[in-house]
Amino acid sequence: MPFKHHFKEKESDVTIISESKQAIIRAKNVFYQQRSLLEKYITTHREFENSFIPIKAHTDIKIVNYMISAANVCNVGPMAAVAGALADFMLEAMKTKEDPNFEAAKVALVENGGEIAIDSEIPMKIALFAGNNPLNLNLGFLIKKVDCPIGVGTSSATIGHAISFGQADAVTIFARNATLADAAATKIGNLVKGNDIEKSIKKALDAIDDMEDIYGGFVSRKNEVGYTGKIPQLIKITGDKKKLLKKKFEDIVQGDFEIYK
Repeated sequence: MPFKHHFKEKESDVTIISESKQAIIRAKNVFYQQRSLLEKYITTHREFENSFIPIKAHTDIKIVNYMISAANVCNVGPMAAVAGALADFMLEAMKTKEDPNFEAAKVALVENGGEIAIDSEIPMKIALFAGNNPLNLNLGFLIKKVDCPIGVGTSSATIGHAISFGQADAVTIFARNATLADAAATKIGNLVKGNDIEKSIKKALDAIDDMEDIYGGFVSRKNEVGYTGKIPQLIKITGDKKKLLKKKFEDIVQGDFEIYK
């Protein structure tokens, strides 16, 4: 049975899942290293933190460059990719084979504030949380080995603390990594607005189709849903909905795991 480790650091709310305790420790160490680098960079580059549009910059800090690159692809501010970028770097630490004394994790999943990076040899169930949408807690995705590695990003105007200029209950994007999925979810979520719900969803789906390195996406608003591209298998999430709703993102990854503290 894989281990599940959860921790919080300031704005970050992180869950790591793996069969390897060593991989979990490595991922957590990388999180603190990369977050520290970001915090130091932001103190002298306020435009990086505050901009809602792409910025032009190049540094020696790899994670900063990743975020800037994804932001430019998606026409959003670089901080729109911060949670996904941290998840990607943590996942990379869990899978790297450069250290001869470290065996790469077979099960590697990092969820950071709803943004997810996965590379797992066993299927993983991901719940879709869509605020007050009737779909809330009914739907999820089954991420199989054939889907991996994959990044999952979600943006919502009705739940969570992230800023959205749209009206979607949930926009979930599947991409080659979580950095891009995170930024893309923000971009697409901003497009879902207006009185015509069906038209707003179609506009979002068309935009997803036009984006490179995006596998597919799922959009829900009110009583309407739509999806496009190659998305993982849709599944029904079962269980006590009141308890699930109370926990919200804490149980976005469904399954039985041994808690690792």
